[in-house]
Amino acid sequence: MTMQAETAVATQVYRVYIKASPQAIWDAITKPEWTERFGYRGSVEFDGFEPGDGYRYHTPAEMQAHGLPAINVDGEVVEADPPRRLVQTWHPRWSDDIAAETSRVTYDIEEDDSGITRLTVTHEVDGTPLTASVIGLTDARLLEGGGGWPMILSSLKTLLETGESF
Repeated sequence: MTMQAETAVATQVYRVYIKASPQAIWDAITKPEWTERFGYRGSVEFDGFEPGDGYRYHTPAEMQAHGLPAINVDGEVVEADPPRRLVQTWHPRWSDDIAAETSRVTYDIEEDDSGITRLTVTHEVDGTPLTASVIGLTDARLLEGGGGWPMILSSLKTLLETGESF
């Protein structure tokens, strides 16, 4: 028997169901007045939503005080279909090692007939081992204080459904 190595795209998929409209979710992930209220509480800034337009995720002051740069993540819009889909490159800046990597994040926003919207975040991390290790959080990493996508999406859901975030 011959074993052959397969090469697969490393993809991490996160899904959450939110009692909110697709537009409310789109606004929450693309407008600074919303991004400052959930997750790591940084403000996002988009130059536009055409392919090639840039965006920056500004690090909150309290995280900058711990040594993080003013821009935590940046990248470019690959595709946008508001309020249903946003595809962007994802270039982390919080360390020199990880800054060498660029991956891709897709937000798919789909509403059902009952007013529940499914938000699926797909983070393609093929060829970005540091990014994959940081966002692919194990239980041990969560206990060390990491949160990644699971924490961000839980915080977003809580904010949109209750008006408050954790």
